[in-house]
Amino acid sequence: MRYRLICAMVGIISIFSIATPVPSVAGVPDALSIAAWETLWSRVLSQHVDDDGRIDFAGLKVDHADLDRVVAFIAGVDPIARPERFLSRTAQLAFYINAYNALAMYGVLQAGVPESLGGLNKFTFFFLRTFTVGGKSISLYDLENDVIRPMGEERVHFALNCMVVGCPRLPRKAFTAATLDHQLDVAARLFIGEDRNVRLDPAARTVGLSSIFKFYTEDFIACAPTLIAYVNRYRPDPIPADFQVRFLDYDWTVNSRDRNGTR
Repeated sequence: MRYRLICAMVGIISIFSIATPVPSVAGVPDALSIAAWETLWSRVLSQHVDDDGRIDFAGLKVDHADLDRVVAFIAGVDPIARPERFLSRTAQLAFYINAYNALAMYGVLQAGVPESLGGLNKFTFFFLRTFTVGGKSISLYDLENDVIRPMGEERVHFALNCMVVGCPRLPRKAFTAATLDHQLDVAARLFIGEDRNVRLDPAARTVGLSSIFKFYTEDFIACAPTLIAYVNRYRPDPIPADFQVRFLDYDWTVNSRDRNGTR
C-alpha cells in the first residue's frame, strides 16, 4: 500500500510539474570555463545582493542577462554531464551550491517574485517547479536532498539559499573549490552568530535554534552528539549542554530588498 501511494504521489508531481524555461543564450556551456562562470555568478551577486543578504529582484527584473547566462550554463553543465570539468569533490560541491542558489533566484523571478514561498507556494516552488541541470530536469528539493546532501557536508545548510528571509545570508561572491572550506566555515560562524538563528534565554535555560537545525537534524547529529554541541563549535561562548532546545519559526517571506528592512 505504501509503495503504491508513493508511486501515485510521484505520478501526480510529474503530471503537474512546472518546467522552468532555460534562457535562450546560445553557446554558453561551451564558451565559459568554470572559473568564468563563477566570476559571472559573482557579478550577479555583487550587483543584486546587499550586505544584509537581501536581493534586488526589482533590478533583476529589468536586467537579468548575466543571471540568464549563469542559468544557461547550469542547464548544459554539471559534474555528471561534464565530469572532466570537475576534477575534485570540492569542485563538484562548490558548483552545486552555486547552482542551487542561482536556480532559486531565477525561479523566484520566473514565479513573479511572490511575497512568500510558504504555504501552497512551498510545494509548488520546491517540488513542482523543475530546472534543467546538466541536461536533466530536477526540482530544488531533489537537487538538495538527492544530490547535495549525500555529499556529506553539513555546512551546506549555511550556504544554500532559497531566497527567503529564514535562509542563511546570501553571499556576494560565488563559492569556489579553492576556498570552499573557508567559505563554509565563515558561513557557519555568521549564521550561528546571528541572534535570529541562535537565541539564548539564560533565565529559562533554553536556546532557540533556527528551524534549519530542525529540518536537517540528522546531518548535524552525524557530526556532533547534540545540536548544542554542534552549535558550540562555531561560538566563542559555549551554550551550556543542559539548556533545552526549542526551534524558532521559519520565515518564508521572499527576501526582496524593496520589501524587507535590515535584519
